[in-house]
Amino acid sequence: MSPSGAICLANARLVLTDRVVTGSLHIEGGRIQEIAECSEVPAGAVDLDGDFLVPGLVELHTDNLERHLLPRPTVALPHNTAILAHDGELASCGITTVFDALRVGSDEKKTHSYGRYARGVATEILALRDAGILRVRHLLHLRAEVCSDTLIEELEEFGPDDRVRLISVMDHTPGERQFRDMAKLRAYYKGKHSWTEAEFQDHVARQLTRRERVGNAHEAAAVSAADRLGATVASHDDTTREQVLHSSDLGMRLAEFPTTVEAAEACREAGMKIIMGAPNLVRGGSHSGNVSAIDLARRGLLDIVSSDYVPSLLMASVFRLEKVWNDLPRAVRAVSETPADATGLYDRGRIREGSVADIARVRLHGDTPVTRAVWRGGQRIG
Repeated sequence: MSPSGAICLANARLVLTDRVVTGSLHIEGGRIQEIAECSEVPAGAVDLDGDFLVPGLVELHTDNLERHLLPRPTVALPHNTAILAHDGELASCGITTVFDALRVGSDEKKTHSYGRYARGVATEILALRDAGILRVRHLLHLRAEVCSDTLIEELEEFGPDDRVRLISVMDHTPGERQFRDMAKLRAYYKGKHSWTEAEFQDHVARQLTRRERVGNAHEAAAVSAADRLGATVASHDDTTREQVLHSSDLGMRLAEFPTTVEAAEACREAGMKIIMGAPNLVRGGSHSGNVSAIDLARRGLLDIVSSDYVPSLLMASVFRLEKVWNDLPRAVRAVSETPADATGLYDRGRIREGSVADIARVRLHGDTPVTRAVWRGGQRIG
């Protein structure tokens, strides 16, 4: 998608890094050229009628693509069709940069819904992107499952040209982290996969054996791959202080979804940015009984919000956080500037002269934000 010509967006409430002002943006060559604080609508400008203009949202962790790839347990869609549907949904929600989360590390017995798929899907995403077909900016996030059979060989399938910008180290060992409550784990797998008790117990036994055999080596391989690919590395579902300190010692500076206050406090002490999920935030609690994102926000232990599995909730989370912090710019930074900076994308995530013109127009309907228009590099995409 090439940069557009000149456009002026006027009579908007511009959410800047540290304040909200009424004004206009002059965009040319795909970048913000000028910010004017005024209420006038220049000739030829687009009158935004007092709506908010916020930076395009930066989404670090979303499972939404997998939902489109396999909308039902036995219904697999053609990959390009699923990628385009995912891309269009993100654009409609104000997300202009996405790190598409792809699991690497599979079970050779294929007891999961997905077999080995990441390399093939990544190739198709990159081809669509290079053809200029995709609306939003797509980067790759590899979710490295240490409790698996194929992690190292799958990681080796990716190189610097793939633009992998984030690797999260996932450990779904039964009885640990997100899955420490075995009753909830049993309900999850039986509900999602219709497993019998015998199948569930077989899965637990194999995962425990696998973690003991290859877990440490796979964890080290994921960190090494991040260094080789120039990617940021993140922990996932840290539950205890010890787990956080271990993650920090491995060089992780992002913490996805810590499950307890203890872990979140340890993340803050270790200098790790804390990511929480928008569904948890908007609903007011975790569906799996873990710590509430609202509670962490009130404690000052939340830096970044991810849509996780519901793209529309990323914008909704902004205005939920605004009520907690009484600070709209701070809430907007949690879904734009902070995730961009945490992954080295300093050219976006803020309304600032010189930044790429990735912008969303938002109006509140009661307490519900309505995304009315989205621009990527000054071109309308939603």
